[in-house]
Amino acid sequence: MKIVAINGSHKGKAGNTNIMVTAFLNGAQTAGAETVNIFLDEKEIKHCRACKACWFNSSERCVIKDDMAEIISLMEGADILILATPLYFDNISSMLNVFMDRLMVKASPYWEKDKDGECRHLTTHLFPKLIMISNCGYPERSHFQVISHWMRRVARNMSTEVIGEIYASQGTLLSNKVEELRPIISKYLQGLEKAGREIVTDMRLSEGTKKLLEQNFISDEIYIQEVKKFADNMLKK
Repeated sequence: MKIVAINGSHKGKAGNTNIMVTAFLNGAQTAGAETVNIFLDEKEIKHCRACKACWFNSSERCVIKDDMAEIISLMEGADILILATPLYFDNISSMLNVFMDRLMVKASPYWEKDKDGECRHLTTHLFPKLIMISNCGYPERSHFQVISHWMRRVARNMSTEVIGEIYASQGTLLSNKVEELRPIISKYLQGLEKAGREIVTDMRLSEGTKKLLEQNFISDEIYIQEVKKFADNMLKK
């Protein structure tokens, strides 16, 4: 099995998103998966021009010369594609959005109606199954509802399915160095590793793993107080 992760965090390897993805991929590797971790902040990916040359003039090749072709080549043969992003304005990051726009090259100009009677583009290649990994600074999981809906629309348009959604509220704590938090974060990362193993062996997350990964690290009240203290200290500098 081959798993490719597309990390859309502007902080790249230094971000909390990478902490989550790395733990998940470590678990997948121990279960025998080949993994590729791609950081969009290290790549040059220009905006799609909507010229549609990839459909009509260049045999499924984009006319833009940047790193997108390299990324698509790394995706070849993938069974699972992880889309990873911090939450920005209730949605995915701008870098991940630009990457997704450029996947137009993988679609056909022809349409068909799906089982619900709604048109979608045909895909020219079998698209991998999808997993979303995201985190946000807010304490409530309700902030991920736009991303969750978006993922299912992407899966529908790509004729594939979402086999896992992992969302971490209070995501700023993932890289926090407070000693009292380390056992809590460590347990969460172990849960992510377990999730990676389960996806490889079962192509799904167990209910127990889902429940573990849905728990906040600390109470909302304490978290909100600590965020206020952090903001106050930063503003004093």
